[in-house]
Amino acid sequence: MVSYTDELKEEIRSANDIVDVVSQYVTLKRSGRNFFGLCPFHKEKSPSFSVSPDRQYFHCFGCNKGGDVFTFVSEIERISFKETIELLAERAGIKLPIAENSEFNKNQYLKDRMYKINSVSAMFYHERLYKPIAKIAQNYVKTRKLDNNTLKAFKIGYSGEFNELYKHLIAAGFKDNEILATGLVNKTDKGDFIDRFRKRLMFPIMDASGRVIAFGGRKLENNEKLAKYINSNENLVYSKKKHLFALNLAKQSNSKKIILVEGYMDAISLYQRGITNVVASLGTALTEEQGRLLRKYSEQVILSYDSDSAGQEAILRALNILDKQGCDARVLQMEGAKDPDEFVIKYGSGRFNLLVDNAISLVEFKIKMLKQNYNLENANDKIKFLKELSRVLSGVENKIEREIYVDKISVLYNISKEAIYAEINKNLYKSGSDKLLNNAIPKKSKENLVSDAVIRREKMILYLLINHFEDAFEPIVTNIMPDDFKSEINKKIFQIILESTAESSDKVLQLISNIEDEEIQSNVSEILVTDYGIESVKKCIEDVIKIYNKDKITNRKLEIIKKMEDQSITDTERKALEEELNNIMINWLKKE
Repeated sequence: MVSYTDELKEEIRSANDIVDVVSQYVTLKRSGRNFFGLCPFHKEKSPSFSVSPDRQYFHCFGCNKGGDVFTFVSEIERISFKETIELLAERAGIKLPIAENSEFNKNQYLKDRMYKINSVSAMFYHERLYKPIAKIAQNYVKTRKLDNNTLKAFKIGYSGEFNELYKHLIAAGFKDNEILATGLVNKTDKGDFIDRFRKRLMFPIMDASGRVIAFGGRKLENNEKLAKYINSNENLVYSKKKHLFALNLAKQSNSKKIILVEGYMDAISLYQRGITNVVASLGTALTEEQGRLLRKYSEQVILSYDSDSAGQEAILRALNILDKQGCDARVLQMEGAKDPDEFVIKYGSGRFNLLVDNAISLVEFKIKMLKQNYNLENANDKIKFLKELSRVLSGVENKIEREIYVDKISVLYNISKEAIYAEINKNLYKSGSDKLLNNAIPKKSKENLVSDAVIRREKMILYLLINHFEDAFEPIVTNIMPDDFKSEINKKIFQIILESTAESSDKVLQLISNIEDEEIQSNVSEILVTDYGIESVKKCIEDVIKIYNKDKITNRKLEIIKKMEDQSITDTERKALEEELNNIMINWLKKE
């Protein structure tokens, strides 16, 4: 097994700017020296996630996660440290020291070949669509009113009847094992090769950068035994939970909104009619990974699923995922058509855009779903409805947002605001009581007893040692000892720096970055992204040492006074204490 040296890790870290990497997952905006955005690791509405381009660290002041670019990628992708190094090395074009026949090396080569095969196959299918043999596909395209520009934008195509694609790929120089890895061709028990997609309308699936990674195929024959759609199986280059159909086109839109639909044809039909900010999930319920993609490329997500019960349930699941990630997610309310494709053909893009503008929030959608279960003309049903909707509103953390909903619901359903607030307060009180019952009052830890001012001062010392090691190390370690630290985690970091052989700030940062301790990384990340307002490093060092020396003297004075109150000490001991106290006071007055 190949191990990676600290020098190589540092090369990979340096080659992957943390702002660039984090920006692939989080929308960042500069504020002062740092960048801020919504944390991808917990639900929040206001940005508390900070990235420091100077120190190449991130920290969330909400959930307290933090670290360097390795920590971020490992957490967000849920992969091991080794896999993180390999992923970032590939991103930076850095070759890792691997055995010639290693699994990693083989996989990397195979992935490159698979991307090429998918690209060649997409063009093969697309060109066939315009040939006489594709009459059935051409007729279907006409019935769906797709024009040539749309066909080319999505590279829509038509698959062969037996093994035409396989023959084409072999002729293009690809090997059997490479072709089979894509799942575009299957091998029979007799050893024959047959195309997986046959006589189907083909939809290439592309990643955000436009690389073809998979395919979807719709049946064209009137054969009930055939599945309406079949899709590529997951493989080395394709994981359906991590991608969205048409995202490569939607991200080019100038709109700050993205419309999420269920099917390929919904996305394609809207795109052709000028609504280009549209994507589709890939035959699966919306995933957290897809949610992060939506948040990265938009400020608001509009869900437009089928109007049947299954579509409405899917909306609720998707809304909860998007809300958890801090997305502004809304639901398009559609009547007169079963899906977006039918609606836009029937009523046009203007009417559809009006629906987009009037999309409702998660809370409004939940209440609308609840209403379907009750007859509000019936008093008992109305009481039950009030109790249910109050539970939904109790979950709204922002008081102003909650008040707006109460005002709206009161008018819409003819329920007094007082009655709604009374039920909300019952839920909030009950929730608070349950918390008190289920969670005993925690004992204050030593860390909690330390004042915020002391913690901040300790972190400033660590900040100086990490960022200005050359100037700060000698004066600080000469005057401040590990036992002077009140916070255990700050003391631990101080000892690590103290016992290291580092000679510069870069070496200290490299040393700390290689420590695989989540608590240390989180604390260091907070230190590095905090602005301590230091104007003069030299004066700051002098001031902090002066404060510590003053604290030591003050503490010693208190110790002496306490000892002198002890009636059991001898006259000699008392005289010695009085003399020490007198000297402390004289020396302090001289310094002042």
